[in-house]
Amino acid sequence: MASSAPARPTGTSSTPVPLKWVGPLRISSPALGGTQEISVPLATYETPLWPSVGRGARVSTMVEEGIRAVVVDERMTRSILLEADDAATALAAWRRLEDSREKLQAVVATSSRFARLIDMHVQIVGDLLFLRLELTTGDASGHNMVTLAGERLMDHILATIPGVRYVSPSGNYCIDKKASAVNGILGRGKNVVTEILLPREVVERRLRTSAAAVEKLNVRKNLIGSILAGSLRSANAHYANMLLGFYLATGQDAANIVEGSQGVTRAEDRDGDLYFSCTLPNVIVGSVGNGKGLPEVDEALRLLGCREEREPGENGRRLAVLAAATVLCGELSLLAAQTNQGELMRSHVVLERGAGRGDRVQAPPAQDPVS
Repeated sequence: MASSAPARPTGTSSTPVPLKWVGPLRISSPALGGTQEISVPLATYETPLWPSVGRGARVSTMVEEGIRAVVVDERMTRSILLEADDAATALAAWRRLEDSREKLQAVVATSSRFARLIDMHVQIVGDLLFLRLELTTGDASGHNMVTLAGERLMDHILATIPGVRYVSPSGNYCIDKKASAVNGILGRGKNVVTEILLPREVVERRLRTSAAAVEKLNVRKNLIGSILAGSLRSANAHYANMLLGFYLATGQDAANIVEGSQGVTRAEDRDGDLYFSCTLPNVIVGSVGNGKGLPEVDEALRLLGCREEREPGENGRRLAVLAAATVLCGELSLLAAQTNQGELMRSHVVLERGAGRGDRVQAPPAQDPVS
């Protein structure tokens, strides 16, 4: 007699990922309308992350402008894949598409009132045509929006251009949730740069290190070490830790930390002061869309100021800046700790052995604008 598999539980977990609000962080950005002090939620099982990011947040409040943040670019991508009769036919199809962008924009508009085609890139491999579509998507992260737009464009191409045939709505030239050079170069999501200039006294008293030590470690660990490891467009210590905590707390697709963890950390000794910067070319977040209707997520987005009535895209950019500033706080704190022998592991042992399990903080500290 064949044995049946044991029943497996289904449904919502009764043990949510522990979450705490950290901060406030002081951030200056056009996406925030100036300078604000804002606490951020982090959901994680790695309990030392909260005090580590908290240390970076505290030092950000000791500088007038705090963390300066700018959204350099934003776009979500999808690559459709077509087969042509031959390479010449694929090239001819691409040239026709290049000459008909206005029409393609009109096709995209039928899929969503927020989707807008801003660029296309192509790769031709034999008789295969990989077309990378790049769109802005309002306040949504845009995964489904660009997929629908891509399918509408594919239908249009197949109906109007001879010699090409359907293969797939995604050809991996997007490239979604995989580490790649192309996303680091062209971007996927929000490209955000954060930076801070910390006075010598703050570095020495609050981070217990020096600007020279942090600069040297960044070159040797993040730059040289990452080169030896063969990292793709990445030179950082642990962007993924902060992004995952922030993504889970705000209802994002957590798998996007794969490309989100790409980025470059800069550290420079400026006469004893520390210039510190984190560049994240692939911050994929949205303030609307799947997962954002859950009560705890909706409340988190409201407390972060990302539920306000604004022009399409402004809440999404605000959220991306908060995510990137959180990354800087954690990156700065970790590198400072690693300049001191034994500090990192000592902190983990103390914090993890003394940490409670499953605690959730229901509300952050007050978040009043600084200016």
